[in-house]
Amino acid sequence: MTASGRTDAGVHATQQVVSFDAAYERPVDAWVRGTNSLLPDDVSVLWATPVDAAFHARFSATARRYLYVFVEATRAPAIARQYATWSARVLDEAAMHRAGRSLIGEHDFTTFRSAACQAKSPFRCVFSLEVRRFDDFVVIDVTANAFLQHMVRNIAAALNEVGRGDRESSWVADALLARDRASIGATAPPTGLYLHEVSYGSAFEFARSRPPAILRAAGDVW
Repeated sequence: MTASGRTDAGVHATQQVVSFDAAYERPVDAWVRGTNSLLPDDVSVLWATPVDAAFHARFSATARRYLYVFVEATRAPAIARQYATWSARVLDEAAMHRAGRSLIGEHDFTTFRSAACQAKSPFRCVFSLEVRRFDDFVVIDVTANAFLQHMVRNIAAALNEVGRGDRESSWVADALLARDRASIGATAPPTGLYLHEVSYGSAFEFARSRPPAILRAAGDVW
């Protein structure tokens, strides 16, 4: 059994794709219902479909999309803290968006990778990065061909410093060029991170993932 990618403990996923070989013939609905009967309550299979033998959940993927969610509140929220990262200060989402634009394209993301990252190359290609506000929520929406360990959480931490006004927007570009993990601060908490979509180009298509429930009121903007 192979998943499209791994996530850290405490990270959420609105979509995850898993491929496996089976020697049994069963209706698709039986795979879904049968698997769900054996899973813990915080994991649910939504669909299943037969694929070509050459399909691989990880290596066939052409892009992965993550959301990182901050919630602004003067006091620490209770329920929301399980699904978003608390910010006691109002964030400047426009400045965060400007800073994030410098990360689009193919770059050496050494600055934003974990010291324990085992990837052979630090180069990744970011296709898009947007920062948007929905009431008290500020969301980083980033898509790339692949991500390094802790890459999105470290990007979120850097953009958070910009949003709080502790750094200028240009600082993120300078940090990227430094290729030094020590040039940015601590990794952002896992609770605000969501693996949102995995893409396989025209070879394999399925229904788009719904946004995290905490952002559902934002409407169909995903």
